[in-house]
Amino acid sequence: MRTAVLLAAVALPASVLTTPTSAHAANSLSMRGADMSTTQRALDLGAKYYDTNGTARDPLDILKDAGVNYVRLRIWNDPASGYNNKAKVLQYAKAVKARGLKLLVDFHYSDTWADPGKQYKPAAWSSHGISQLQSDVYNYTYDVCAGLKAQGTTPDSVQIGNEINTGMLWNDGKVVNNDFTNLSLLLKAGYNATKACSGDTKVIIHTADADSDAHARWFYDGIRAKGVNWDITGLSYYCMWHGTLSNMAGVVSDMRSRYGKDVILAETAYPFTAADADGTANSVTSGCSGYPLTWQGQADEFTAVQNTARGAGAIGVFYWEPTWYAVPGNGWDPADINGSGDGWDNMAVFNWTGHINPNIRWTP
Repeated sequence: MRTAVLLAAVALPASVLTTPTSAHAANSLSMRGADMSTTQRALDLGAKYYDTNGTARDPLDILKDAGVNYVRLRIWNDPASGYNNKAKVLQYAKAVKARGLKLLVDFHYSDTWADPGKQYKPAAWSSHGISQLQSDVYNYTYDVCAGLKAQGTTPDSVQIGNEINTGMLWNDGKVVNNDFTNLSLLLKAGYNATKACSGDTKVIIHTADADSDAHARWFYDGIRAKGVNWDITGLSYYCMWHGTLSNMAGVVSDMRSRYGKDVILAETAYPFTAADADGTANSVTSGCSGYPLTWQGQADEFTAVQNTARGAGAIGVFYWEPTWYAVPGNGWDPADINGSGDGWDNMAVFNWTGHINPNIRWTP
């Protein structure tokens, strides 16, 4: 996630604010996640995080108390910022695992943001064709996983790519004219490397296709037809971009039944205000019907997302960057981390003084 594309706010019917108790009983969210990829930098800059009592504590502990049991960390190959690289992920993995939390490593296979609108090759791979890129993906994925395993923090799951709606490592791995051949080769390389490192680590393939059965089926049918294996289907869901909760429920349910695999929402988030804490414009400036841009509105929308996903059979929901409040020097651009601001400061679950939303909960 990192996009400035804004779509019209989407009305959410009152009927999907909650799901029946029976749906809760039928399934539980075993992966209750937070993407904390910017947290290390914030802490290094002296950022403070406060629990509901106003006590300064480690944000991992605060979020664990709020119900989080899984931390997602993105990994970039050679980011100019020096953050979100292999060394930093290995370092923070120790803090995650020390608290009994599980770890999801999100491979972007890039030196910067990868999402539906951009999938830039790492500079070191820029001249490589599809044959060499298969080796690159295998070797890099194995190396990171092996490094984590060697220090006792084997990843519980990994993503082979981030929001790869039309492929990754463009242009070689881009899906053109419905041809999934090259992408499938890259995904197989990542899957095989992960399993060679750790057979128990779950492989997630992640798109931002919670908006549409047609989009999701096109992608996952396409890779399945090429013999790609994966363990968990990962979708991004932001109501302002991907539609109603009931629509998302239909996609989740369809993905689960169509492919016989567990489904998670690998990303979601909601604003608690439209105001901006720094000089960088917010990525999201409007909400969805029924959920005001307040602490309570943010918490209620996140609860509704969890209830809807659970009721549709999902096993996990991850909040994207809940700790990323505006801290000078913790900008969004890895090539200018000191000078760029934070377009997510109104979407974090910590306010601009580092106090957590007292109403927010991750629930099984």
